[in-house]
Amino acid sequence: MAASSVYDFTVKDAAGNDVNLGTYKGKVLLIVNVASQCGFTNSNYKELTDVYTTYKSQGLEILAFPCNQFGKQEPGTNDEIVEFACTRFKAEFPIFDKVDVNGANAAPLYKFLKTTKGGFLWDGIKWNFTKFLVDKNGHVVNRYAPTTSPKKIEKDIKKLLES
Repeated sequence: MAASSVYDFTVKDAAGNDVNLGTYKGKVLLIVNVASQCGFTNSNYKELTDVYTTYKSQGLEILAFPCNQFGKQEPGTNDEIVEFACTRFKAEFPIFDKVDVNGANAAPLYKFLKTTKGGFLWDGIKWNFTKFLVDKNGHVVNRYAPTTSPKKIEKDIKKLLES
């Protein structure tokens, strides 16, 4: 059966445990492919943390999926990635198992995200920190380029939290 929402997926967390995304029903989700050694890392992690701190009590969850497909900018182990994000950026949002977002081995969740909200000219993820905004029903409502700062999508997040 084809997936109808992000809730139809089970993913692995950084410790290797299964996480059914259905546990996030009723929350607004921002799903991001992250990397520790990218030019966008500092600003994105800082702003993701700020946005998360502001809105988590209202029902926002940020789901971070490390990916090493772009310039090999996420070479670390899951433990190293989590330590980097949590120590350096005080990230409190969940960080999942490292995934591929493009190609034959792309994570099923990312295949779904890309077919739901294709990119400009090409559905593939172009770089680290591509962001997908998901409503409280698990439907992808928007896709943002790596260059779009988390602060710039705050109004879209607020609108979904209030609906």
